[in-house]
Amino acid sequence: MEVIYQYAWLIPVLPLLGAMLVGLGLISLNQVTNRLRQLNAALIISLMGAALALSGALLWSQIQGHATYTRTLEWAAAGNFHLSMGYTIDHLTALMLVIVTSVALLVMVYTDGYMAHDPGYVRFYAYLSLFGSSMLGLVVSANLVQVYIFWELVGMCSYLLVGFWYDRKAAADACQKAFVVNRVGDFGLLLGILGLFWATGSFDFDVMGDRLTQLVQTGSISNLLAILFAILVFLGPVAKSAQFPLHVWLPDAMEGPTPISALIHAATMVAAGVFLIARMYPVFEHVPAAMNVIAFTGAFTAFLGATIAITQNDIKKGLAYSTISQLGYMVMAMGVGAYSAGLFHLMTHAYFKAMLFLGSGSVIHGMEGVVGHDPNLAQDMRLMGGLRKYMPVTATTFFIGCVAISGIPPFAGFWSKDEILGQAFNANPVLWAVGWLTAGITAFYMFRMYFVTFEGKFRGNQSQLWQKLKSPAGMAIVAGFDTAPAFGPGAMTKGELEATEEHHDDHSHGHGHSEYPHESPWTMTLPLALLAIPSMLIGLVGTPFANYFEEFIFSPNETLAEVVEKAAEFDPTEFYIMAGASVGISLIGITIASLMYVWGKINPVAIAEKIKPLYELSLNKWYFDDIYHRVFVIGLRRLARQVMEVDFRVVDGVVNLTGFFTLVSGEGLKYLENGRAQFYALIIFGAVLGLVIVFGVT
Repeated sequence: MEVIYQYAWLIPVLPLLGAMLVGLGLISLNQVTNRLRQLNAALIISLMGAALALSGALLWSQIQGHATYTRTLEWAAAGNFHLSMGYTIDHLTALMLVIVTSVALLVMVYTDGYMAHDPGYVRFYAYLSLFGSSMLGLVVSANLVQVYIFWELVGMCSYLLVGFWYDRKAAADACQKAFVVNRVGDFGLLLGILGLFWATGSFDFDVMGDRLTQLVQTGSISNLLAILFAILVFLGPVAKSAQFPLHVWLPDAMEGPTPISALIHAATMVAAGVFLIARMYPVFEHVPAAMNVIAFTGAFTAFLGATIAITQNDIKKGLAYSTISQLGYMVMAMGVGAYSAGLFHLMTHAYFKAMLFLGSGSVIHGMEGVVGHDPNLAQDMRLMGGLRKYMPVTATTFFIGCVAISGIPPFAGFWSKDEILGQAFNANPVLWAVGWLTAGITAFYMFRMYFVTFEGKFRGNQSQLWQKLKSPAGMAIVAGFDTAPAFGPGAMTKGELEATEEHHDDHSHGHGHSEYPHESPWTMTLPLALLAIPSMLIGLVGTPFANYFEEFIFSPNETLAEVVEKAAEFDPTEFYIMAGASVGISLIGITIASLMYVWGKINPVAIAEKIKPLYELSLNKWYFDDIYHRVFVIGLRRLARQVMEVDFRVVDGVVNLTGFFTLVSGEGLKYLENGRAQFYALIIFGAVLGLVIVFGVT
């Protein structure tokens, strides 16, 4: 097995090799490379498959008890400063390698069907492979400097992929927003790295944690400074994992093609933040104030994302805010010391969220055949409905994802989310209450999404209804209230909906190529079916009755013996009470969604009108985008204009005055330099005479 570890460096290199070969082909032989599109795709998929096979072998070896393997070489040296680069394979690395490579491989297979007619097909595969390579390089990094290098590469790849359709203004703006917001967090991370190196003299994770603790205990540095360093490092994950207040970039990242949305939200960019918290745990765990900041930031973000997702009508935006909320759970878990639970939820979430995003892409792919390629139409759930009849595989897998994320046993999300809530309750009941309430909201908005998209009658071919459906009263029509409330625009009289449906059933075909959507090709449905398996079953490795996951992944400050001893203290009664409360709130959320969108017993528009300020708060995303636009975008533009005025009037004025003075003095002096000896003698005589007069007077 030792040979496998010696070649572990191939895991990030293989996808990088694929990206390089295809990229060079696009640069040098563009037309030929684009004509051989499926050959290029097969090459990249094969290389990622090889990386997955090697990752699986490493994971199995680690499960069998192989010791941590680290291989480094000196990269830079100056005096006493030595910086090494290399890779390390431990339990956390092995797990993350399998998660990233497996999700990336399925996304790549899915991409063949989703991007089949896109002229940038080959370029997209090259970007995907580079993205996967960057994330894998981050995962195997042996020290914090190496992590930062790959951290920035991951950010660069997300910029390229979010803005893949750069000719669309929305996509260009979205990738710039993601880039700028992440620079804020990354600058904080860089300051934290430099501060920790200044204090501890090391970039190694364990060494930094131990030395920082000793320095604080001996009084060599203040506790306040240690807190500052830890929070600065945490700013990196705040941006990458879309935590409050740097969460605003992630929903806009939906402007990229759906396969990259799935990869970003499941296993790469957003997972990098949680992974870094886990890697830096030796530092964070000894700084209680920083742990509290992490826990409360995660809890608030979980609640924030869930409350915004309630009112989203764009299927991808709804899933984006769901990701923000679920990442909040993971960060909260890390903050309360639930190290294993946070990473367990990272694993389960990676699979069911990848399936949900790919499922949304399958829906969009089917809708484009009916309503056209306008994302405002193809992604609007109010124009969908009844898709289960036309897209059974997509509907079934999407339903499995909704059940999993809602925390219904025995699906994967239940075991990981319940473990987080249980440990949050032991740490701080307030955090548990926020997480528990968020679980109910999650179940509501996910089943709202499922019912509106897949149940009822198909509405996408009724073009005359589109304006009414997209109006504030649209959800009332979706829920079966054909007479919209008087306060809502787009109100319909009794029987108008049925008459319109009959008319469209006979004559209307929308703006697409067919009247009804169809199931996606096998390259898209196969990854959905494969992802459904771990979404249902993978949680069973972390049940409280036999928590194999926690015996494999546990906090750096614990030993296996301590973990086993703690597991032996498991109290079934406590588990049943906590699990019952968690499942109960989820079932309430599902029931309310059913009453609104399946049985038509509650009019959602009427509810929204009664709590209009809260509805507006959710619909406008808590006004964060508006506030940031006014304060930072407009404010910085005004500041830039003021700086430009200072530059123009003061700086340029000083420079121009200097030039003017030089010009005038030169013009004056040229009359004194005429080459006549008599004139020079006259000047000397005048100067001497002046001196005589001056000194004579004094």
